[in-house]
Parts: sequence; structure tokens; C-alpha cells
Amino acid sequence: MTWANRVSPMPPPPMKHCLLCLLATLLALAVTGPPAALPRAAASDARTFVLGYSAQGRPIEVTQFGAGPRKLVVVGNTHGAPEANTFRLTLELIEHFRAHPALIPAGVRLAFIPSINPDGLALGWRFDAAGVDLNRNMNTNLDACPENDWRVTVQGAYGVVSDTGGPYPDSQPEVRLLRSFLWDAAGAIFLHSNAGLVFPASCEHAPSIALAEHYAGGAGYAYSRFWPNYTISGGMHDWAGSLGIAAITPELITGDQTEFAQNLAGLQAVLADAESLLPLPEDGLVAGLSVPAAIYRFWRALGAEERFGPPLEPARATADGLSQVFRNASINLREDLRDTPYYVQPEPLGVAALRDLAYGGAEALAEPAGEAAGRRFPETGHSLRGAFLDFWERGGGLEVFGLPLSEEFTTIAADGQPRVAQYLERAVLALYPEDGGVRLEPLGARTLALERLRQPATSFTVR
Repeated sequence: MTWANRVSPMPPPPMKHCLLCLLATLLALAVTGPPAALPRAAASDARTFVLGYSAQGRPIEVTQFGAGPRKLVVVGNTHGAPEANTFRLTLELIEHFRAHPALIPAGVRLAFIPSINPDGLALGWRFDAAGVDLNRNMNTNLDACPENDWRVTVQGAYGVVSDTGGPYPDSQPEVRLLRSFLWDAAGAIFLHSNAGLVFPASCEHAPSIALAEHYAGGAGYAYSRFWPNYTISGGMHDWAGSLGIAAITPELITGDQTEFAQNLAGLQAVLADAESLLPLPEDGLVAGLSVPAAIYRFWRALGAEERFGPPLEPARATADGLSQVFRNASINLREDLRDTPYYVQPEPLGVAALRDLAYGGAEALAEPAGEAAGRRFPETGHSLRGAFLDFWERGGGLEVFGLPLSEEFTTIAADGQPRVAQYLERAVLALYPEDGGVRLEPLGARTLALERLRQPATSFTVR
């Protein structure tokens, strides 16, 4: 299949049988059933699937129970081999809820990720395959607390300082997969070890504080308003909290035991009061227009108005979800892709612009000779280089911009100036040498303008 009749990326096929599931079965423990007072989900088998793959190609798996609107995600093993007990704990929790699915309230969708860092687990160290601490890599510059902002040089275990924050925020594939899975989350629990306490997201985020207090009380761990030992910059809990997700970090007491009974009790305390502890995602308000919650989180986390521009009209219902046009993009929410990395993504407006040859001409699309090497994409036969490649990588890569559909060419940009530009599946990039930046051309505004031009100026009267 060529790029002409598909748009990347495509969702991965569901996987129902996996090595993690087999291991989890061996680790299962039998515990008593639920209290009868709360409404419960109907008993059903867990759904296990591959969310995506680590840098070294290892599957990152999810096991999910229920179909309620309040999505609670439990993430294990961010720090690889040194915190392998959180991996084993998550597997034990999966098997417990597999045996007792009625423990889950009907309004909750409970998801477990046993390891977000399978490479670190396999390689025997704290980091990912590139030597990045995944819990220092997320873009925590979105909240009002500058002390937790992402940085290259970070403090890690025992306060050791190292350059392990990654080359830029959200640079690692594992972090991007997690980010995309949390667009519609109500709560997130990031399991770590070993300090024997629970702490919430920063910036006085009330839902995170309440969630941490309940979990700590149920588990019998100490509650701490902040991690007391050193500064955590780029933390997953702070990223989630900045987007309105109730987010906490339970630290197990030991570094080798799963402490299953305590953590099950902590999780059950949360589920028992899920309606108040797991607030549903809230719509945003931008330029006087309402933006649906998951689209708003995507828009805000990936550049907001600076990247995508403001919304130009209210969201529209589509055959499979919602769509909203912004100045530089049209962002879709597809219900058929919920709980995949492609639940929210920009429409392929670059494909439409190329089809209409909105910029330049056909002769301008030939591959330039003698250009510096970049990254070539065999799917389309085109490459990204220099500032365009850097912008593509830092801005979300394939999931946000898609594949390149042309080489660089010179055209008259939307601001009326001659500029170097390049077509991608979901965008047209333009270079602004006056400040060295790359910006998106206003394809959303173009789409709306074309739509209005195609409408008849006056209504027809049938006689």
C-alpha cells in the first residue's frame, strides 16, 4: 500500500495472548471479593493489547478492565531493573482483577501497564535503551511551577546528578506512547520504589492531593505533599497533573517485594470513591470557543496556540467522533481508536494541500541534489533535513505531522513572503530564517475558506 491511499501511522492490531499474561498467571493471588454496596461492572475477561513498542522493539502492553468513562491508568516499572518489584506488583494486580472483575465500579475503565520501560528491565538498569530516565523526560513546563520544569541535567536515585533528562521534552518513544494513552485519563498512578510514601502532582492540584491521601490511607503508606529527598523535574505525575489528570506516585517500602496487599488496599480505596476522586476530563475554553477535553489536552501539550493556532469554529460531530478546526490544523478525536496512540491526531490536510498544489508547482517538488543527509522515509521516498527534521522530531513526529510528501521547495508562504517549505501528510512546514524557526502553514484556515467558497452564495428556490 502506498502513501497515496493511506495515512500513517496505522493502529497496531490487538494482541490477546502475550508473555506478560503468562507470567502474570503464575503470580496470581486469591483475595476476597468486593463489598456489595457499590455498583460493579459486569464480570468479563480482561482485554490485553500492545500499546506500542520500546526503542529496542519490546512490546509495551496494557491490560484493561471495564468500559466506564473514568479511565484510571496504573503504570509500573518506569525505572527498569532497580524497580522490577513494581513490574511484578502490576502483574499481580492484573491477575487479582482478572479473578475478581466485579471489584471494578461500572463507571471505571481500569488499565494496567506492567512496564513502560521494558528495555531498562531487560538491560538491567534504571534508564531506557538510550540512557534516559523516563521519569525525567516528560514536558512539565505546562504548569505554574517552574521548579519541576523539564531539564537535561537532573537529579535521580539518591540525588545523583546526571544528564539523563533526554535531549528535549517528550523525546523518548515510551514517553510518547504513555502521553497518547492518557489524553482521556481521569487518574494515573505511577508505581515506584522504595520510600514507603505516596505523593501527588505539584502545584497544589486538588484532585491529585485527594487521590494521594486516599491511596496512602488505604495502603498504610505515609502521605507526603512532595517528594522530600530531591527535586524531580520532568516527572510523569507532574505532567499528568498539569493537564488536569489526578496523578500520584506511590513509593513501595522495599526495593524487592511487591507489597501486594498494601497496594491492593490502596487501589480499592480509590475505586470505592471513584466518582469523587477521578474527575472526568474537562473541556477547555480557547479564544471564546469550547474545545473537547481530549483534543484540548493534545492541543495544549503539543504546542497550543503557538503551534496549532486558536480554534476557528466549535467542534463538529463526525461519523466516528469529533473534529475541530484550528488555524494551522484540524484535530480529530476518533472513538473507534480510543485507548490507542491514535485516539487524537491531526487530519491529513497536507495530503489535501498537495493534491490541490496549494503551494509552489509540480516542478518545485523534485528532490534537491547535493543536500546534506537527513532522514529518508522509504514509505514515500522523501527526506527531512536540518531545521525541518528537528521541528518534526521535537513536535511529535509521525503521530502529529505524518510522513514527508515532498522535498523542500521555495514558494510564496501564507504571509506573502518567499519561503522554503515542505509538504507532510498532516502539515505544510515553512522556514522563517529571520528567527531560525519553523512554523506550520495555516491549513486549517485554508480548509475552512475552501469549504465556504464551495457553498452557494444564495439558496436555490425550486418552483
